[in-house]
Amino acid sequence: MTPLLELSFATTRLGQQYFGPFNLQVAAGERIAILGPSGAGKSTLLKLMARELRPQAGKVLFAGRPLAQWPLAELALRRALLPQGSNVAFGLLSDLVIGLGRVARLVDPQLERIVQEAAALAHATHLLGRRLDSMSGGEQARVQLARIFAQMWDVEGGLILVDEPLAALDPGLQFDLLDSLEQFCAARGHAVIAILHDINHALLGFDRLLLVRSGQLTADIPANADAVPALAALYGIALTTATSSDGHVCVIPARSAVRRAA
Repeated sequence: MTPLLELSFATTRLGQQYFGPFNLQVAAGERIAILGPSGAGKSTLLKLMARELRPQAGKVLFAGRPLAQWPLAELALRRALLPQGSNVAFGLLSDLVIGLGRVARLVDPQLERIVQEAAALAHATHLLGRRLDSMSGGEQARVQLARIFAQMWDVEGGLILVDEPLAALDPGLQFDLLDSLEQFCAARGHAVIAILHDINHALLGFDRLLLVRSGQLTADIPANADAVPALAALYGIALTTATSSDGHVCVIPARSAVRRAA
């Protein structure tokens, strides 16, 4: 089957640093987390996937077609992007921000219903009717996630790209929204690729890990206990593992002796 997304020797350059070549394939329905130290190139890789950056060498294909050849309106019906810090310039009402996910549709009779249901899925119903600039960072994050849900609500087999979607949220909401994202994508066959900083979120909520360091993809591995040594090496920390009552593997990080000496 044709991969939903494919990067083949995709390379770019920002200033004096080269990123790539990246080689990977993503199938519909996969849940993939991108992990790596700060400045490793995680957001650069996501921008290549999103067409915010074009490869200087190699290729990026979406549904078997060069990503650069997709008309933006057509692409918006198959792929949604939630960048880090999705700021809105004006004090728009949250309903309008969520509805912006639907702008590629010329006729949208279900807009009001989808906005309401997308807000509920993002635990943001109580935020409807409020100005975005009156909200906390965590409240804004929920509204922006609802916008992504609205955009991909009535399509199947699409791609959702998110950059640190949980950063401004309390621990309870982080798990609630991970569950919402998982349920939403599973019901529609969407693939989701998320940049994360929390190793446990990656192990609990995703199937596959892309490990990035110094602009390179250093590993592409399943999200299970076998990934722990690679994660420890990626961050230069010691990781102790524990298994929860439901069988999920959790890790407890500690600064390693090598890192302390450095």
